[in-house]
Amino acid sequence: MGYSGGYEATSLRTWELFRQIAVVKNDAPGFMRRLGVVLLAAGSSFRMQRPKLLLAWGGTSIAGHQIRIWNEFGVGQIAVVCAEGDRAMQSELDRIHCPPENRILNPAAHNGMFSSIRCAARWSGWKAGLTHWAITLGDQPHLRRETLQSLLMFAATHPDKICQPRLKDHFRHPVLMPKTVFVELGTTKATMLKEFLETMPGNVLGCEVDDPGLDQDIDTPADYEKALARFSIR
Repeated sequence: MGYSGGYEATSLRTWELFRQIAVVKNDAPGFMRRLGVVLLAAGSSFRMQRPKLLLAWGGTSIAGHQIRIWNEFGVGQIAVVCAEGDRAMQSELDRIHCPPENRILNPAAHNGMFSSIRCAARWSGWKAGLTHWAITLGDQPHLRRETLQSLLMFAATHPDKICQPRLKDHFRHPVLMPKTVFVELGTTKATMLKEFLETMPGNVLGCEVDDPGLDQDIDTPADYEKALARFSIR
């Protein structure tokens, strides 16, 4: 009888897990509509010697490709963080029909990536009703769509946690987080995103994925050509 009781308990837990997964799948469109995306595009691209997000990718620019992919997921809002005074980026955003109201200008972009994240967290232009945010690097156009989809489903399953893709025991980008955490980014005394996340280790979960793109940086012209060849994007 003891064995039978254990089996029944296990079966109940299994069915509960299946029920939760079904709920998440049914609510996936709702989760996407409540998700804001921060696209970081204020870097200097010093090593590339030209603006990375303006490079050609998938029939458009890297910026255009990134925005297109996230739009296809049906997210609630995509905001691009640009360096204040970057006319080239503004012209490209005009070309790909990114509305001005979805652009965040960082007057201190020279202070690095975290200054752009803080700008996004303090920005007043986010739509009402958003409950989660994804912070994504501008130079990751080569991530598999399945990787992003898995991460989104994982975050929907763990709505109170910070969720990141994990490869070879290392956390990667994009980073998804609930509103309570995102708001804290605007006032934190941390100087880097990694430092901020390390203050809440129990709240960070890794979504195991096997995507070689997570190991591929696009920092130099050679990196760019390698990524184009490796991921067959023209």
